[in-house]
Amino acid sequence: MSRKQMALATLVQPNGNHLAAWLAPEAQPDAGTDIAWWQRMAQIAERGKFDLFFIADTPTVRTDNMKIWSHAPTFMNQLEPLTMLSAVAGATSRIGLGATASTSFNEPYNVARYFASLDHISHGRSAWNVVTSANDYAAKNYGHAKLAPHSERYERAEEFVDVVKQLWDCWEPDAFIYDREQKLTFDPAKFHIVDHQGKHFRVNGGLNIAPVPQGHPVIIQAGASDTGRELAAKTAEVVFGTSATIKGAVEFYKDLKGRMAKYGRHPDELKIMGGITVIVGDTQEEAEERNRQYMELLHPAVGVMRLGQDLETDLSDLPLDEPVPEDRIPATSNHHQAYFAEIAGLIREGLTLRQVAMRYNRSKATFCGSPTQVADVMQEWVEAGACDGFMVTFPVMPTCLADFVDKVVPELQRRGLFREEYTGTTLREHLGLSKPVNRNLAAATRTAAE
Repeated sequence: MSRKQMALATLVQPNGNHLAAWLAPEAQPDAGTDIAWWQRMAQIAERGKFDLFFIADTPTVRTDNMKIWSHAPTFMNQLEPLTMLSAVAGATSRIGLGATASTSFNEPYNVARYFASLDHISHGRSAWNVVTSANDYAAKNYGHAKLAPHSERYERAEEFVDVVKQLWDCWEPDAFIYDREQKLTFDPAKFHIVDHQGKHFRVNGGLNIAPVPQGHPVIIQAGASDTGRELAAKTAEVVFGTSATIKGAVEFYKDLKGRMAKYGRHPDELKIMGGITVIVGDTQEEAEERNRQYMELLHPAVGVMRLGQDLETDLSDLPLDEPVPEDRIPATSNHHQAYFAEIAGLIREGLTLRQVAMRYNRSKATFCGSPTQVADVMQEWVEAGACDGFMVTFPVMPTCLADFVDKVVPELQRRGLFREEYTGTTLREHLGLSKPVNRNLAAATRTAAE
């Protein structure tokens, strides 16, 4: 029986995505700046035929609570992702390479050029995760007291993406001809100046690089708010889902894909990848024991501080082993809407502060089990219409990633749910996404037809 093929991506941080990953016996504490480590992780994921190797990023250091952060150096001492992925591209040949770049603290030209360069270097494997940034530390790094309001950041992001796409399209696909006889490197008639005069950006010029192999790098987005969903429905080609339950994931999937028609887009033009954390063992008991061991490595102060940051209120004055009062939940959030909702929900369950800190997983479902059990759950989510695939995080790397590649991937392949070999060379081909038509070439074609 023919089954829907799922997409697989992995979000990678040094040593793994658990806050205490660097303390695991198999960890390499200085992995963040060791390019060989990143290359090895990408090669393991490519061995598992993953679609995408993805790097999250934040353009800042958390400048307060440094003593607490010293116990869990998240986003500390980590290579700039575009530079790092350019080196990873040379150590891999098929896996997609994605990274975060903020629309709040960049200019469209820079982002257009960075990702166009990566697409050329990787021969068509790049992806840009469009984020508006979600902490005031980043704002302060760029001369602002705090983040702009949520709605304003998304308004800027929408215009930002439009300008980037204009820049990617400023040269027609066959503009660079390298005609020795005429001594011409490019056909001037196939360059179209970008003249954008908008609320947030004014651009008059063009990108100084040829059109990329994919037409456009793949656009990723992860906004869970209503505003974020609208931006995704209009612009995104991959969305990272944020629901920790299959019911919530189905609702998100239907809602987001249902918004696309008003922008003239078909639901198949967008792949929704559920966010999950996976720990594989030979048995469920073994996997759960590994998860417990990882959690025991976490310094309690780190868990409480992360809760306070994502909830936007300090909880450090509360006793660890008493329930968190519901009146400590703020009325609204200007940061990550999904994270805020998850923490508020855990507090309303009546859990103690320690329990909330231990259970909070930043809106990701955690699958602990045998290879068969993990494959069962993944199959259930895809067949229920909860997602088109998964953005998988692994608590400790390379151990958890290698276990997944060696044990779960073969089970998914046996069931006909995942590829056995890459059939294309670009990320778009892996994901079944069409190559965008250059807007200037399309306009010229329409004019000729008229």
